[in-house]
Amino acid sequence: MQYQWYPGHMARARRQMQEDMKLIDVVVELVDARIPYSSKNPDVDRIAGGKSRVLLLNKADMADVGATALWKEYYEKKGFYVVAINSRTGAGIRTVTEKIVEACKEKLERDKKKGIQNRPLRAMIVGIPNVGKSTFINSFAGKACAKTGNRPGVTKGKQWIRLNRQVELLDTPGILWPRFEDERVGKRIGWIGSMNDEILVSTEMALDLISYLLFRYPDALLNRYGYEPLQEEGALPVFAAIAKKRGCLKKGGELDYERAGRMIVDEIRSCKLGNLSFELPQDVS
Repeated sequence: MQYQWYPGHMARARRQMQEDMKLIDVVVELVDARIPYSSKNPDVDRIAGGKSRVLLLNKADMADVGATALWKEYYEKKGFYVVAINSRTGAGIRTVTEKIVEACKEKLERDKKKGIQNRPLRAMIVGIPNVGKSTFINSFAGKACAKTGNRPGVTKGKQWIRLNRQVELLDTPGILWPRFEDERVGKRIGWIGSMNDEILVSTEMALDLISYLLFRYPDALLNRYGYEPLQEEGALPVFAAIAKKRGCLKKGGELDYERAGRMIVDEIRSCKLGNLSFELPQDVS
């Protein structure tokens, strides 16, 4: 399966981001805590240049806690200021302003020497579609100041949002990058729902996810589906067993893999198999 998706509005958003970069002091990037590498847009690293960087591991409540700790350490070693957050409940949100101020410490010291005081830091909020950017902004600001939705591409244009005396946010549309050089990155983005499902194949996603769970979380399959899989079985027999157990059948008793695939993907995305992370630092090193 080819995992490519770069509509025209995303190309325009990328060009606008390049123009707006000169207006801001710090880049605040949201990634999905379940795939902190694959959901991190490498274009942002190139566009940001020497700007201070804050990385928010959003949806941390859906990810493996141990894996999130490894990712936090991984990115801190690369110079990012990292916070694990849950935008829906507000967990971790209060520390974000502190991290922004900490990331801009040198800039604030330069301003102070120039006699510039009480000027809010300007932060650009970036992230690929469906990582929870609008929900984060609403939670951070304490009011519904940005549109939210459960589908990619809700934010259509930029807007400045004054949060407090210390920080102003520049919201931007979520963007993907033109081409996934590593097919695994495209797969993982599809797994968490950051692509339009209409361009994906649910049976292929389900097989890929089962293969991954057999490798890293076999107990999750047992606990959810009551089926104890063996890694050496491979994904297809497990897929068939789950489809049969859940009654995903066509007329005549033939297994309905398409229906079963959608069910498995939906249940994994909604954490019905537990808190899962779909990559670790050693997977991408």
